[in-house]
Amino acid sequence: MTRSASAWAVLFLAAALEILMGIALKLSEGWTRPVPSTVAVASALGSIFLLAMALRQLPLGVAYVVWTGSGAAGLILVGMMFFGEGVTITRWVFLSLTLAGVIGLRLTDAGA
Repeated sequence: MTRSASAWAVLFLAAALEILMGIALKLSEGWTRPVPSTVAVASALGSIFLLAMALRQLPLGVAYVVWTGSGAAGLILVGMMFFGEGVTITRWVFLSLTLAGVIGLRLTDAGA
């Protein structure tokens, strides 16, 4: 695995922790439940730490958008699958656009 590929793997792990943070925040019920609240804080710190590590090798703007876009897309899917959030054609269209943007930005760095 090249250094850049390794940085991308770290970035996507950071996005996974961002998704975990969002789930934990939902389950914390406004910081009233200690375990999910602790998981939310720990995963947020881990996510930011891994983002910082990935930024050593990846372009700032691209990495940040991929991190936030991947986290947002993941949480939209989690919300629809596990938290009863609306599943509509419009949501799928905009989720697809978000994912297309993340993939497109990732591909723009392929040669960098």
